[in-house]
Amino acid sequence: MTRTEYRWLLPSAMADPELPDDRLRGRRTVRDWAVDITAFLIAAGIGLLALGTIEADETTADVVVFVDSVVGAVACCALWLRRRWPVGLAVALTVLSAVEPVAAGALLVALFSLAVHRPFKPVAIVGALALALVPLQPFLRPDPTTGYLASVIFGALLILLVISWGMAVRSRRQLVVTLRERAHRAEAEAELRAEQAQRLAREAIAREMHDVLAHRLTLLSVHAGALEFRPDAPAAEVGRAAGVIRDSAHEALQDLREIIGVLRGPGDADEGHRPQPTLATLDALVAESRLAGMKVALDNRVTDPGEAPAATGRTVYRIAQECLTNARKHAPGTEVSLTVDGGPGQGLTVVVENPAPTEPFERVPGSGQGLIGLTERATLAGGALEHGPTKDGGFAVRARLPWPAP
Repeated sequence: MTRTEYRWLLPSAMADPELPDDRLRGRRTVRDWAVDITAFLIAAGIGLLALGTIEADETTADVVVFVDSVVGAVACCALWLRRRWPVGLAVALTVLSAVEPVAAGALLVALFSLAVHRPFKPVAIVGALALALVPLQPFLRPDPTTGYLASVIFGALLILLVISWGMAVRSRRQLVVTLRERAHRAEAEAELRAEQAQRLAREAIAREMHDVLAHRLTLLSVHAGALEFRPDAPAAEVGRAAGVIRDSAHEALQDLREIIGVLRGPGDADEGHRPQPTLATLDALVAESRLAGMKVALDNRVTDPGEAPAATGRTVYRIAQECLTNARKHAPGTEVSLTVDGGPGQGLTVVVENPAPTEPFERVPGSGQGLIGLTERATLAGGALEHGPTKDGGFAVRARLPWPAP
């Protein structure tokens, strides 16, 4: 238990916050009426027992019995004010009980209510006053059936018991309030964490969209530009370019459907979704780029690409895809070399290089987010990625990814 939790359990003056029911509400609830009626009946019952003891004493005058009855009834009725003025009522009944035994029941109820609805300091002050006046009542109105010392001890024990019980009830209510606040706080924090996780998931999806769709859309841009600048091209070449545009658009739609599918519920998943790319599908990526007119030299030195870990193979594929897309946009007409080397226990090394373009071309704007996404992918996979211009004006990307030994 922490120090803060312990302070909630102790009725100390330093840590005793106000409870929701410490102040009088505008209107009593059904529960308030039930509690108030019960308190009135308990006080009246104790007062009737005290009045019966007084009437049993033949030396007591009738006028004294009548006055005691009236005072006891007024004290019990005054308990209906205990929610509005608990401290003042407890002090008044404490003073009254010093000379009036019939008001003892109302005093006990008032002290209990005070301990429940007020912090420790006023309870301690009123309780000390009640204990100080305990010896006065049996001295002024002695009970013929009970000794003086026994009356004092019994009265003090009753006061301490009632106050302790009230303080225990208040501590329990404080604990319940604290646990309820913590539950609300935990729910709010859980909602914030869920929103943050959703935001991070959306950012990851956005990066995935960039990596996947940029490759397809670049193919569309290249072939559409070729058709635009060469309207007199042979029909076979135009047909081939149109076919690549159609296939690239279809693949882009498939990739988009695959990425958006992660936002669907478990029962809404598309049964026809395609498998994620791996190191074994790297040849298909290179073939697709060559079909689009790129010059790509692939040197895959991995003996068995199908044995590579799925996450590592997918990362290699995305790195190659993004690098080919960037080369197609920023260095068209150059030959891109793609080298993959490594094995179990050695890790995987991916190197993509392209020389500086030698012919003028229309530059395609780029955001630079692709290389940032590749760096994050490599880091999340447990590796590292470096990129930058080469000495001859080209560009190179080097990545090192783990491949644990079997």
